[in-house]
Amino acid sequence: MNRIDSVFQKKGHKALIAYVTVGYPSIEATMKIVPLLAENGCDIIELGIPFSDPMADGATIQHASYCALQNGATPQRCLDMVKELRKKTSVPLVFMTYYNPIYNYRLDKFCKASTDNGIDGLIVPDLTPDEGGELENITDKQGLDLIYLLSPTSTKERIELVSKKSKGFIYMVSLTGVTGARENMPIKIDKFVSDVRKATDKPLCVGFGISTPEQAKQVSNLADGVIIGSQIIKLMEKEDNFTSVGKFIKETRQAMDK
Repeated sequence: MNRIDSVFQKKGHKALIAYVTVGYPSIEATMKIVPLLAENGCDIIELGIPFSDPMADGATIQHASYCALQNGATPQRCLDMVKELRKKTSVPLVFMTYYNPIYNYRLDKFCKASTDNGIDGLIVPDLTPDEGGELENITDKQGLDLIYLLSPTSTKERIELVSKKSKGFIYMVSLTGVTGARENMPIKIDKFVSDVRKATDKPLCVGFGISTPEQAKQVSNLADGVIIGSQIIKLMEKEDNFTSVGKFIKETRQAMDK
């Protein structure tokens, strides 16, 4: 059993998954924030490899990606950081990035380096399961979970395909649009989760738009995991040594456990 699978084997436990952009607001910040997220209750941490054209991301993560690129957060630097982070935490670490950086690095080389340095899975928002065969074969050989996304507009056929191919968990996008904190969750999220449940017994984790402990609790009542990104990025911008981030994650964990 790999590290991601072990998270979802805990009876009655809902996974809290955090996203951070590697290199934002600095390389040093990433080295500090990842262990802090784990210590305060995160079960899985997504490490965003910055890309110049992050089409699935809203303004908050776009800005973080731009700054991270300016800070020198190349794919190689991200891989090197994971090796160091593995000395600080044992929680599953997942790279989230676009296909272009992986392709340019070389698929087989990138996947091997990811495994060797301690990565457990990959999320590639612009890679569809129709076109993912080559990367699927390589990730399987390297023991990496390739995690696919579903959106509320996904057809029955797409839901069935993703349910078959996604490893680790299925990333359910809660709304049509890009990432970013919202005041309210979509009213049809319960039907979306219910529809996908009928097609698979794999863990379902919901992201995009979750920004409060109350929203996380609402989603955790429906799904197996909650993914939070933009709100964490915003809180990281406060000059309080990440105290706000730690407090937010702890409160979110407590809300989900009630």
